[in-house]
Amino acid sequence: MGTFMIWIIRLFLLFMAVTYFGIGAWAIVSPLFSGLEIDYPSITDYIGLSITSIIGYSELAGLYGGLNLAVGVLCFMGIFSLKYTKISLQLLMFLTGSIALGRALFAAVPSTPPLVNHFFIFEIITFTICLLFLRLYKPLKEIG
Repeated sequence: MGTFMIWIIRLFLLFMAVTYFGIGAWAIVSPLFSGLEIDYPSITDYIGLSITSIIGYSELAGLYGGLNLAVGVLCFMGIFSLKYTKISLQLLMFLTGSIALGRALFAAVPSTPPLVNHFFIFEIITFTICLLFLRLYKPLKEIG
């Protein structure tokens, strides 16, 4: 079971690496597409934000771009090292759990939009998978 489980974890981390790296790259180049008048969907349209000042581009590149790129790289590193596997799963669990918590707290405020959307579902599923991997795969428990 150990060999099978590590390959499942590696496939999960590969999926997360591609997903997060892709989101990060998209966030960084998205403003360039609109500036060059290239007809490509903007990440701001997808996530429902609009940039109203110059600092907004920096925030988009930093928070959505740089952070997601780094998470993607860390997940990729986790494919090859059990130490980074554990760190990657812990980071993903913390990140997605924190974002889902923020959404839940916001949804508790009267007259706010509904809680359940595809982002929230992704975050809850990712959090749960990471928690299960960290709990069930014994070699990850042995890493300090």
